[in-house]
Amino acid sequence: MIKKNILIAFLFLVCQTFAQNQGTGYYNNSFFGLTSPGAMKYGLYGFDNPALLSTLSAPDLLFNWTNYKQSWSEAHRYGIYAAIPHVGFAAVNQKENGKSATDYRLSGAFGNAVSSFGIGYGWSGGDAGYFNKRDFWNVGYLFRPNQYLSLGASAILPSSGEKEGILEAAVRPFRNEIVSLFGDYAAKKEYMPGEPKWSAGIAVEAYPGFRLTGRYFENKTLTAGVQLELGTLGISSQSHFDKDQKYAFNSYGIRMGAYDRNVFSNAGDPKAYFSIDMGHGIAYKKFKYFDQKTTLAEMLENIEAAKDDPQVAGITINTSGMSGNREVLWEVREKLKEFRATGKKIIVFIDRGGLNEFHFASIGDKIVMDPLGTFMFEGYLMGRTFLHGTLDKLGLGFDEFRFFKYKSANEDFSRDKMSDADREQRQRMVDDWYKLAKDDIVSTGRITGDQFDSLINNKVGILPDEALSLGLIDTIARWDAVEKMVSDKKGYMVTSSSLESNKLPQDNSWGPKPKIAVFYALGICAMDEGITARQLVHSVKSAVDDNSVKAIVLRVDSPGGDAMASDYISSVLKTAKGKKPVIVSQGFVAASGGYWLSMYSDTIVAAPSTITGSIGVIGGWIYNKGFKEMTGASTDYVKKGDHADLGFGMTIPFINQSIPDRDVTTEERAKVESLMKTLYKDFVKKVAEGRGKSTEHIGEIAQGRIWSGYDGLKNGLVDVLGGLEKAIDIARQKANLKLGEYEVIQSTEAGLFDMNKFTPRLISTGIEDSPMIKDLKFRLQFNGQPLYMLPLDFEY
Repeated sequence: MIKKNILIAFLFLVCQTFAQNQGTGYYNNSFFGLTSPGAMKYGLYGFDNPALLSTLSAPDLLFNWTNYKQSWSEAHRYGIYAAIPHVGFAAVNQKENGKSATDYRLSGAFGNAVSSFGIGYGWSGGDAGYFNKRDFWNVGYLFRPNQYLSLGASAILPSSGEKEGILEAAVRPFRNEIVSLFGDYAAKKEYMPGEPKWSAGIAVEAYPGFRLTGRYFENKTLTAGVQLELGTLGISSQSHFDKDQKYAFNSYGIRMGAYDRNVFSNAGDPKAYFSIDMGHGIAYKKFKYFDQKTTLAEMLENIEAAKDDPQVAGITINTSGMSGNREVLWEVREKLKEFRATGKKIIVFIDRGGLNEFHFASIGDKIVMDPLGTFMFEGYLMGRTFLHGTLDKLGLGFDEFRFFKYKSANEDFSRDKMSDADREQRQRMVDDWYKLAKDDIVSTGRITGDQFDSLINNKVGILPDEALSLGLIDTIARWDAVEKMVSDKKGYMVTSSSLESNKLPQDNSWGPKPKIAVFYALGICAMDEGITARQLVHSVKSAVDDNSVKAIVLRVDSPGGDAMASDYISSVLKTAKGKKPVIVSQGFVAASGGYWLSMYSDTIVAAPSTITGSIGVIGGWIYNKGFKEMTGASTDYVKKGDHADLGFGMTIPFINQSIPDRDVTTEERAKVESLMKTLYKDFVKKVAEGRGKSTEHIGEIAQGRIWSGYDGLKNGLVDVLGGLEKAIDIARQKANLKLGEYEVIQSTEAGLFDMNKFTPRLISTGIEDSPMIKDLKFRLQFNGQPLYMLPLDFEY
């Protein structure tokens, strides 16, 4: 509504301007323009329509000149236009008959891809009176409702005398920069002799960075231009023809600064190597400032950019200090596999690591290992610590509310070893992790399947010399040797900012693109921590209601928790079904409450190693069994109601949670059992509804059992094996969006900066950050209540 009111008010101003006496201005000011302002690139950087400055993406500088009479000492004109996003400055000099005047313009703009507004102030120096120059304001508006149409309006408002209003329009029949048809009209009461009232023309980008323009003016004059872009440098020439269409003179331009499409980008052998440093870690989100991590989305996008960049010959990867769970590393490895399939090379440096690290590094055409490095190939293991005896010694009792075979989240507190059911499901999981690593590594041709098994079972620790003899690596050297390998090939290292698609201007697309919105549900399912459901639900709902968002992708990496938090998100996703595609990408773990988040999506995408499923409910009751007396604390109360004292007990200092004084009674436990079985049936029913399966089928694979992505695909809990990028592509296809004609908006910022880094602590043992303490606090917070969660060791 605000945008609409601004547009109406501005058009009213322009119309009022048309009715007033005006002198020359617009076509004289835009003398160097190859087209009308909004038709190609950024016009004259605010000198013509200041609203265009809001579309600029990087600093740029343009120098134009012309010489009418083939002699620089006679009549000539030149201009300098400098701009950064939203701000521009220009100086244009005009010389004639020994007189010289310079027009200065300072402009600014604000807005977005659809609507922007700009304002500029102009003044003149030198022989301003001779050229009838006056100080003036220049206001402009740009409206691009879609990728086909650009509309502009501006007004020149001098301090006294002449005023002028301009309307402009451009059309792109193919929705891109290849062809643009344009026209403009300068309205005023009086025109100078021979001064045009309008112009129309065409701009064609016949080849990336090679542009041809033609423009016809109402006074029958013509211009024909050519622009050649060479990356950060561009040159242009424009021929001017008189009213008899005879050649009159040329004007020229040199541009430097911002990167543009390069006509020679495909010329020569590729020499660049995109360098990836894995040492800062891969995360889903990062802080805007003081955070060197790379998000998974950034990593995948940058590898894609390197794959498509004609100047990139390969990728170098430094894995020293690498962190990231095995599922995230698998996704990056799969993307690197696509890169390698193009024939480009991958060089990986590794200093030490286990099976996960070698699994990742094995994608390299060449693997370089540090002389003092070590491989530890122990295999895969899932274990847990049991605290039943510890609780006894602390004087704490624990009553496990477990009514479903595989729902083992509370075994940590109720047992001293794994149950048979938990052992069964965990063994199946590590078997699948082992299978994935083995299949991927063997597929590289470095070793056979039998050799892989032998390494795991017989070698365990492997030093560089042995790794070299076994063919696991290709070279023993430090990271600087990788840099030398590149330079020996006459190559050079580049960062992500140097990749062509990351530097290209955004002028190839006007207006808003249809969007795919990606959200992240990370950590424990809770209202105000972990997935922060109270906040996340508003963001997801906005995307559901936003017509520009054509599909939604939810990345889930959560071991579950509070069903209310899960249901907040799944319910709003359910409302989108039938309106727009909803795709879930499951990360390392998306089970129990994490699966609840997934169940109403159109498609669930999981990695082979994803922990999914665990459709079930669990509960437990921690209570005092001597702890209060041991600490010397005491409690007392009055009550009204037979069960009012159920949760009452001493409050533990530091963690600010209470421990009930007593265990539940037989009657109370029976009520809890009935409640949890009812909730379980409801969970199974919801999953069956969401997945389009029978409740009998879901019941057979439920009972709280976890499944790998492999098995989830077989039993119907998962639809497709893949990662985040696969989920986005499925969303694109379901929304009928063409490649390159949409944008992905990601909620990858965790905030401005990590406050913990700047918060002093007088005494810090790190205990407050311990996962065990956090888990205990969460369980005490929901003591006795049904939870949809996995054991602590499953948390991503």
